Amino acid sequence: MTAPSTFGLSSEARNLHWLLTNLVEEVPGILSVAVVSSDGLLLLSSDQESTDAARRARTERRTGPRGSAADLATIVSGIGSLTVGAAKLMDFGTVKHTMVAMEEGSLFVMSISDGSLLGVHGSADCDMSVVAYHMALFVGRAGHVLTPELRSELRKSLESESTGSPR
Repeated sequence: MTAPSTFGLSSEARNLHWLLTNLVEEVPGILSVAVVSSDGLLLLSSDQESTDAARRARTERRTGPRGSAADLATIVSGIGSLTVGAAKLMDFGTVKHTMVAMEEGSLFVMSISDGSLLGVHGSADCDMSVVAYHMALFVGRAGHVLTPELRSELRKSLESESTGSPR
């Protein structure tokens, strides 16, 4: 799998692609990443951003939830909704992040802005604090640029890639 062309995308969209690629390449143990809009739609994923190093890491280990960015987006959106509902019922304020440690992997969900979420599937041996730290850096850098216009551009970009039509 090769990385998609970012030709024709705005500089903000290209920067977000770059940030996601760096997150996957630089943080040991990250298997897959998804950025999800507040309405649960996949905006950006590491599946599209595969690089040689990240691809090798994913093929040496599990590839994530069924290997699909859409599956990860669904899980992230569901966990996001569940934790927001729990926080409201408990009157604890907004949810900042959620971490789930499983026997053979980890799942991290962090709020970005306006209900958008960053979801990361990590290997069982990933350092959860390192992953959370780098996710917070991503959120800090991406949060202010993830405008409604950029979300729309990213959705259209994903739709055109899935149908094979030009942007």
